[in-house]
Amino acid sequence: MSDGGKILLGMFAGAAAGVIAGILLAPASGKETRDNLVSKSEELLESVKDLIDKEKEALKKVGKSKEEVTEE
Repeated sequence: MSDGGKILLGMFAGAAAGVIAGILLAPASGKETRDNLVSKSEELLESVKDLIDKEKEALKKVGKSKEEVTEE
């Protein structure tokens, strides 16, 4: 994983921790809190999947560039 990917992953992890803490400390009923946690977890999962897809694409580009350089 590139340094940029690591930074983004760290930012997502920090944001997730903040959101979870905020939800757990908010004055809401148990059902509302569970619903919020599920919703935010799904959003975070989608963000992480997008990040992984972007990193895969970047690695493919690096691989292609490496092949082009070694062919010359």
